[in-house]
Amino acid sequence: MRHFDLVIIGTGSGNSILDPRFDGWDVAIVEKGVFGGTCLNVGCIPTKMFVHTADVARTPAVGARLGVDAELRGVRWPEVRDRIFGRIDPIAEGGKRYRAEDCANVTVYTGQARFVGPKRLDTGTGEVITADRFVLAAGSRPIEPDVEGIAEVGYYTNEDVMRLETLPRRMVILGSGFVATEFAHVFSSFGVDVTVVARSGALLRAEDADVATRFTGLAQQRWDVRLNRKTLRAERDGDVVRLHVEGPQGAEVVEAEVLLVAVGRQPNSDLLDVAASGIPTHPDGRVVVDCYQRTEVDGVYALGDLSSPYQLKHVANHEARVVQHNLLWPDSPVTTDHRFVPHAVFSSPQVASVGLTEQQAEARGVRYVTATQEYAGIAYGWAMEDTTGFAKLLADPDSGELLGAHIVGPQAPTLIQPLVQAMHFGLDARSMARGQYWIHPAMPELIENALLNLPLER
Repeated sequence: MRHFDLVIIGTGSGNSILDPRFDGWDVAIVEKGVFGGTCLNVGCIPTKMFVHTADVARTPAVGARLGVDAELRGVRWPEVRDRIFGRIDPIAEGGKRYRAEDCANVTVYTGQARFVGPKRLDTGTGEVITADRFVLAAGSRPIEPDVEGIAEVGYYTNEDVMRLETLPRRMVILGSGFVATEFAHVFSSFGVDVTVVARSGALLRAEDADVATRFTGLAQQRWDVRLNRKTLRAERDGDVVRLHVEGPQGAEVVEAEVLLVAVGRQPNSDLLDVAASGIPTHPDGRVVVDCYQRTEVDGVYALGDLSSPYQLKHVANHEARVVQHNLLWPDSPVTTDHRFVPHAVFSSPQVASVGLTEQQAEARGVRYVTATQEYAGIAYGWAMEDTTGFAKLLADPDSGELLGAHIVGPQAPTLIQPLVQAMHFGLDARSMARGQYWIHPAMPELIENALLNLPLER
């Protein structure tokens, strides 16, 4: 049985841990699927490449209000798809080749890893290995909803829908979150009739209520959005998939050539059988870690979707840097900083958020004031004729400390970054608004005006 200094399970953010400082370590990497993890292959990167293309395809539809008459003459789907994966796939292949062939101290195993005892790992290749240290970075996978017949009808998830052979005429998307709304934007921009079936009363329901309400209203103008629907069963009739749902008006049937399921993701801890190594998990399957990313088993760390409540690549990258440091200098460990974790939704309109929503502030009894600035109230908003987007801020009324920021509208993920920076480094709203120049008439004036609108006490 071969013994290693370090075993890393998963090649997303876990793969970034290894740098020249580990050249003297005997390391094994185990990957069950495509090298590079979710973000590179089936998540953040390819989806945003599709989103940008969708934004371009949608441009003619919004040009009329600016006096520009244009039309979308067609989308060459195979060319769009192959351009994106023609770039992504070689990166994944090259990453695996680099680790397997160019890193003399690294052994790569391709298989579904599973613990068979304390710090004993079946690599899925027929070989069992042990190690002094493990890093569990095996990510998550799409949840299959508990719906009668859904496993038999043949549905897609984010892991395969981007590689469709042809664009369907119709698509039903089951779900209401990040993945559902981004793909609704992509495929509807390419000419597909999209129906979104949501269990709740709003899309992006985890966002601040004002943002979710505004986004849902705009989405209903583009897509067939079915809210407050319980999906009862699924069936296939030839090339058509049918969902039988129950809503406020009773029973309904929605159908399409393609069903995309996007109801959430679950940690892969069960696939690893972490319990066999004595590693506890939360009720939702996340591996339990402390602020140093350590599990309760000495020498075993976990990061990313496998252990984090934030299913976000930038969080996994941060946690990987923490684990890297703590592997190299275990006597002077550093902690993760999850105080101000931002996120973004690259749908249309875009959404970005950091910190507390107003509903969370109320529930926690936090004292706050809030202010909103519409895009329509700034000069660049006039240029875009944007009448729907806004920024909403929450702050402590006395100190001016920023508590939360929420934006729905063009370039929301970019506009929120200075607010993330201000929160992280303790820059209060007054100082941020008055202590620097704001370029006129650029879009950051949205943030400047929102800051100035806050009814602070002094």
